[in-house]
Amino acid sequence: MFLFYGGLFFMLLSRMIFIQVTGEAEGQALAAKAAAKYEREQIINASRGKIVDRNGEIIAEDTLSYRLVAVLSPKATADPKNPKHVNDIEKTAEVLAAHLPLSKEKIIERLSKEGPYQVEFGKAGRDISHEIMTKISQQKLPGIVFVRDLKRFYPNGTFASHLIGFALKEENENGTFDTVGKMGLENIYNKQLTGTDGKIEYESDLWGYLLPNSEEMITPAENGYNIHLTLDKTIQNFLEDAMSRVQEQYTPEKIVAMVADPKTGKILAMSQRPSFDPETREGLTTNWLNETIENTIEPGSTMKTFTVAAAMEENKWDPNAWYKSGQYTLYDRTIRDHNRKGWGSITYLEGFQRSSNVAMAYVLERLGDKAFLSYLDAFGFGEKTGIDLPNEASGKIISQYPTDRLVSTFGQGSTVTPMQLIQAETAIANDGVMMKPYVIEKIVNPSTNKVMHDSKPSEAGKPISAETAKQMRELLASTVTSENGTAKRFQLSDYTVAGKTGTAEIPDDRGRYQYGYENYLYSFLGMAPADDPQLVVYVAVSKPKLKDTEVGSIPVSEIFKSVTENGLKYMNIKPKEIISTPPVQISSYMGQNAQDVKAKLANQKINTIIIGDGGEIKDQYPKGETEALQGSVVILKTDGPIVIPDFTSWSKRNLMVYESLTGISFEILGDGFVVNQSVSPGTIITEGGPVVIKLETPEQSNVQEEMPEESEEEKLPQD
Repeated sequence: MFLFYGGLFFMLLSRMIFIQVTGEAEGQALAAKAAAKYEREQIINASRGKIVDRNGEIIAEDTLSYRLVAVLSPKATADPKNPKHVNDIEKTAEVLAAHLPLSKEKIIERLSKEGPYQVEFGKAGRDISHEIMTKISQQKLPGIVFVRDLKRFYPNGTFASHLIGFALKEENENGTFDTVGKMGLENIYNKQLTGTDGKIEYESDLWGYLLPNSEEMITPAENGYNIHLTLDKTIQNFLEDAMSRVQEQYTPEKIVAMVADPKTGKILAMSQRPSFDPETREGLTTNWLNETIENTIEPGSTMKTFTVAAAMEENKWDPNAWYKSGQYTLYDRTIRDHNRKGWGSITYLEGFQRSSNVAMAYVLERLGDKAFLSYLDAFGFGEKTGIDLPNEASGKIISQYPTDRLVSTFGQGSTVTPMQLIQAETAIANDGVMMKPYVIEKIVNPSTNKVMHDSKPSEAGKPISAETAKQMRELLASTVTSENGTAKRFQLSDYTVAGKTGTAEIPDDRGRYQYGYENYLYSFLGMAPADDPQLVVYVAVSKPKLKDTEVGSIPVSEIFKSVTENGLKYMNIKPKEIISTPPVQISSYMGQNAQDVKAKLANQKINTIIIGDGGEIKDQYPKGETEALQGSVVILKTDGPIVIPDFTSWSKRNLMVYESLTGISFEILGDGFVVNQSVSPGTIITEGGPVVIKLETPEQSNVQEEMPEESEEEKLPQD
């Protein structure tokens, strides 16, 4: 017995000495096995970087959420009285189905799996809010465990969604999850936004408690970089609200809108419709394009802004010169004004205010094709703006044939992006200096506050002089204030506006233009205040559903006016001063010479209409000793034959006064202002039937505002 037990002791001692010397047992490193059993590692989740506006307001950030885990294995339960696994599948499924977007049947199927220690519930069991977690926890369901997690949160709902994009959790091969940008800035700057997880390493006992004298080794998490945008949350919300109202009322096919600071090129707001909520992706369609930069359009008459600016810069623009409106023929191509017949002989100033295509044709004659194309290039058309976003389109200026260059003057055939229009407009708003647009203000490491990227305003060129820019602002303002202007609807109550309307045909899949009352892209490119612009705004509404009495500029103006007026007030821009113009005293001019009175009234900015040969005044309207505002009309009656004037743009009131003073019989059709008359101007009236006068309201006159001349059967210009 002594030898037997002595031998066993010797073998045990030998084994202990061998293990101590070699550190191995059965070919395995014991230190490694001990480390695997007793060393613990806890992950410290890194937060994804924030996306904020220029004032630091949150647009996207990580927020606390929870992940649901169901423990299925009975091995997790040591005390049957205190179960740690799911022991009542029916009840558990019923409670979970009431709080998760998953049916009871699907949950039962998941909980009934045999083999796995625990299961999760996919998308339905991730990103659970604290509120839902609390409600489920209060039911004290055995085996239901919540793991703290981070969720990407978009607090503003639909908010520049195609710019911001969204990020989603993706499962890795090892079962862990990462947040990955799928669209917009979340995708473009995914690398910068993504942080690096940290960890805590320590030695523990069998139950996971820290062992005495052991040290924790902490590798801190590195959070993702924060991206500061040029967007202003308040102005963006003004834009989103206005677009949503128009979308609901007019259900257009598309809306695109942007607001920029012309002094710096910063984009303060941008959005489009259809859009979506990045939190839920509700509303997201197959179109993931940022329409402001990735899609091209025919600009329509907004392009006339830059055609005339080029002519001004080359001293080829004479606003007081006259031309014959209506139509213009180049080789076998005839273009027409949007009302098809024009307004007779008018000045170029009036032609621009009325958005005459024919006026642009004659301007091109004066300017020359080569100079025209060089200015389009100087304004940045046909080239990418270089904005700090990918996939920017460049558009194309068609110029191969003379007719290509002709139709490009009024925005047909050639294509641009809305961002190019904004950039070009900054030259007019910013005294000739064109500013490069950008949306990223800076990128900051939140751990060190070190600025990793810092954007500064930069010039994109100087296509025109400061004097030309000033003159263009005045000209563009006249389209809003003039009785003949197509942009009267865009007036603001407290600020002056300068801008140009546009109506462009939309090509279809067959290479032809769509035809029909509503099948147009209605737009406005403008700025405010007109004398010193603080905001440049572009709005385009495609194919709105209009009533018979409505025109395409209505939904466009509702967006423009709302965002511009509210934006300027928010920026504390001083409203325009109301200048009180003293009234002009109208006396009795009976017996005086009509030509002398006309000259006197002209000096007081009163328009005069003379009936007869222009000699001694026999009657007048208004009667003497009254007051009239500048721009009003005084009608003077003299002896002699009555020569029919051009009644175009006369009001119904003035027609009735003229009828009363002359005794001529008028048959007046419609309301508003004169657009047609049955007797040609210059005709001496003798006895006969009544003169038929047709009137239209400004809305009716502009119902086909700037409509290109192509018929539905004509193909697109060669591109």
